Amino acid sequence: MKMKQIPVTIPCFSIEEREMVDKALSSGWVAQGPMVAEFEKAVAAHEGVKNGIATTSCTTALHLALLALGLKAGMDVIAPSFTFVATANSAVHTGAEPVLVDIDRRTYNIDPEKVIELIEKKYESKDGKLRNKQTGNVLWGIIAVHQFGLCCDIPAINGIAGKYGLKVLEDAACAVGARIGDVHEGGFGNASCLSFHPRKSITTGEGGMILTDDDDLAARLRAMRTHGASVPADARHSGSGFLLPEFNEVGYNYRMNDIQAAVGLAQARKIDGFLDARRRKAHLYDKLIAEKTDCLITPYVPENYYHTYQSYVCMLNGDFFKFKDTESAGEFRNRLLAGLEAEGIATRQGTHAVHTLGYYKNKYSYLSADFPNAFSCDKMSISLPLYVQMSEDEQNYVIEKIASLITLKENKLLWN
Repeated sequence: MKMKQIPVTIPCFSIEEREMVDKALSSGWVAQGPMVAEFEKAVAAHEGVKNGIATTSCTTALHLALLALGLKAGMDVIAPSFTFVATANSAVHTGAEPVLVDIDRRTYNIDPEKVIELIEKKYESKDGKLRNKQTGNVLWGIIAVHQFGLCCDIPAINGIAGKYGLKVLEDAACAVGARIGDVHEGGFGNASCLSFHPRKSITTGEGGMILTDDDDLAARLRAMRTHGASVPADARHSGSGFLLPEFNEVGYNYRMNDIQAAVGLAQARKIDGFLDARRRKAHLYDKLIAEKTDCLITPYVPENYYHTYQSYVCMLNGDFFKFKDTESAGEFRNRLLAGLEAEGIATRQGTHAVHTLGYYKNKYSYLSADFPNAFSCDKMSISLPLYVQMSEDEQNYVIEKIASLITLKENKLLWN
């Protein structure tokens, strides 16, 4: 029998995306223009937020939002260690210092209790501000990541921010459509940043967006993404377009174009169907794992949370394997992923622990054990293939191959 080839993900495109791109091309307007504006409105409306500001990526969205909200050199911002490196990098690009904190191992999200412990340990009140006891930096706020499509405990994070006078930015790169009860990410009183990378639930190829209910902040973000222009090009050309606008601050070229937005607009019109499909397939994985193997811990979803499963990330079950330590667990996990790759199944680790990456490890002298939950998730997490077009037969194949690789202890690839 021919071996299956199952990728980690496949974007779901159809005739609608082609038609929208053709419409953009035929219009002659392919830079930031009317398609971008329509896409912004569609995503913001879906998430129940007033304003959407499209950007080239979620990384540039985070960078813009942090700058516009006042993060700069001489300040600290708290961020979880278990997140894609862009979260921390975006803070570094403002001149500020990212201060890492551990996560809740069940949800993969920032742990509010650890945030409180960090603040009480590292900061003291001086001149009405919280200052880092070692560096003197002012604590600006918290980047709250909604990991893999599950909202973090943002009400608790907001409560901490209120108590200590901090700001909050939601990194919702993975979490378009995620919610707690009826409130979507970005609807908790903070700006949020989305990604439309091909591994996300909807895609524009590359691209991002900032969502905010603050009209003044939205206006500033729109200027900053267009070199600091007082009037964007599409608005200028709809009126008297022969003079360039005023540039009253140094901005950036972080603009999405209308070709990308055309794809995104078609995708946004199908988002609820996409999310329903991803959730059904995630629940099938839950069922198959429960039936076929004890080696994996399925994703945890707190009550009243709506998980969108941008990735289906599970953990090796330490009680099943009885690993000597986290490093040996990671070595085993990597051999397992290599074994699955040999069977035609593409997988990934969930994401990385930022404190183990070269730049951050070297600059801040972090040890792996400094954030044990982030470190164990780095070494023991597995992201299984998940996409809208994935068949039940393919999902069965993935779990059966995992179960057979784990059970065959004579398999030298895994057990040596």
